[in-house]
Amino acid sequence: MKLREDLSTIGFIGTGVMGNSMAKNLLNAGYSVSVHTRTKSKANELVEEGATWRNSVADLASESNVIITMVGYPHDVEEVYFGEKGIIENAMPNSYVIDMTTSSPTLARKIYESVLSRKIHSLDAPVSGGDIGARSGKLAIMVGGEREAFEAVKPIFVVMGENIILQGKAGSGQHTKMCNQIAIASNMIGVCEAIVYAEKAGLDPSRVLKSITTGAAGSWSLSNLAPRMITGDFEPGFYIKHFIKDMSIALEAAKEMDMLTPGLELSLSLYKSLAEQGEEERGTQALIKWFQSNSV
Repeated sequence: MKLREDLSTIGFIGTGVMGNSMAKNLLNAGYSVSVHTRTKSKANELVEEGATWRNSVADLASESNVIITMVGYPHDVEEVYFGEKGIIENAMPNSYVIDMTTSSPTLARKIYESVLSRKIHSLDAPVSGGDIGARSGKLAIMVGGEREAFEAVKPIFVVMGENIILQGKAGSGQHTKMCNQIAIASNMIGVCEAIVYAEKAGLDPSRVLKSITTGAAGSWSLSNLAPRMITGDFEPGFYIKHFIKDMSIALEAAKEMDMLTPGLELSLSLYKSLAEQGEEERGTQALIKWFQSNSV
């Protein structure tokens, strides 16, 4: 899709494991990218490749046609969007704000309603695909908001992802991401149990994967995270601490809808147990440690 000149200046807040790669892809696609993050050193690589550092959220917001946020937790989203120094108070009229953090559907609706009177367009657009998808520009992007706004910034989404779907009104992107995380939560338990079972049975887990990843058991986690489990690679493509946050949001939303989620609750309890053992900075594939340490 053709780059719109009036939306060519992008402000990007949050340059962690995924945000860094997403911003880099935008730079490579020809966009002018300004960056801000709480720890300036995390943006050094992007600045070296052509991004412009902004000293504050307010500075970035006041000079960007499009503002993308990819921060850690809902309270971080609240902090960057609200208040005198936040995005909403400082963004230009007719600009677009896109929160790609996995956050609360209620907060997404709050942001949307808060910008209406300022003629600012708001979208919630959480992603899935981990560090691999962020680097390759093949993220799944789940969007909530007005169709007109979605169509206007879709060329930007295309740079970062390839499965890009407008799910409905504000908050719908976050609700869709909760569906994604609920599905992953139980699947990760199954993946870990399958690998430990293979080890206990005296099989070569890597050879087992060659048989089962292409069959009915196949999943993204089985293909991409199971090999890391087997080699003991627990570097984060997605942090345990952030997955705990996501599952907690999903559980709260499910309770508001009077829905039972036993699989989600079990997975959350196992990950919390790992976090208590000091593993919260590890990747989600480190869940296998729980099963290995609790197998006789």
